[in-house]
Amino acid sequence: MIFIKNAQEIDGIRKSCQIVAEVLKLMSSLIKPGITTKMLDEAAEDLIRSRGGFPAFKGYSQAGSFNFPASICASIDNAVVHGIPNDEPLKEGQIISIDVGVQLNGYYGDAARTFPVGRVSELKKKLMKVTEEALYKGIGKAKIGNRVSDISKVIQTYVESNGFSIVKELTGHGVGRYLHEDPSIPNYVVGGPSPRLKEGMTIAIEPMVNAGTYRVRTLRDGWTIVTEDGQPSAHFEHTILITNNEPEILTA
Repeated sequence: MIFIKNAQEIDGIRKSCQIVAEVLKLMSSLIKPGITTKMLDEAAEDLIRSRGGFPAFKGYSQAGSFNFPASICASIDNAVVHGIPNDEPLKEGQIISIDVGVQLNGYYGDAARTFPVGRVSELKKKLMKVTEEALYKGIGKAKIGNRVSDISKVIQTYVESNGFSIVKELTGHGVGRYLHEDPSIPNYVVGGPSPRLKEGMTIAIEPMVNAGTYRVRTLRDGWTIVTEDGQPSAHFEHTILITNNEPEILTA
């Protein structure tokens, strides 16, 4: 079921999304060689709670997994998503994707960004640039009257034209009253009918882009999803609102 939000709900979602944006800004200032992802996680949780929010990922579970133990997902190099923070220091030349969700007064926001750790290779720079640009191309299609497939098509076309691949096992999603809502927002074109976008929808668009194959696998921890060929992956995400004008990026 796709929820159309009213003005009060949109205001609540917007407030949770602003905390998400604050967390990603904080991560940008902290990420450097030597810091651990556990330290990043603790800083994120402290900020979320100081704003009256709750880390939406902490304790979250899905089929076949234990409850996620942290406030952020921290996915390094070939980890696509759902990396579990730990005590290992970040190293020069890595890239790290930080995904964060916040619940505030019953409303959710969700966003992600991939950061360089010091100086990174030209391949990783291009991968991050193309993934972020693909996100904004997708957002540009998030208008009343378009379909979800319009978002999917522009993301896939742009990514593949740059020699990279789209992860097909994971998609964006509706977000707002719940962390994950309908509709699914694939980053590639799938067959069958596609929902039409309507004013008041709030959705998370999140291309996950691999330097090599699109194929992925899940590690034994039950959460961390990595590229099958070990090549790096990047992830950018915003929660947006469909309006009667241009889409509003709530996690900006």
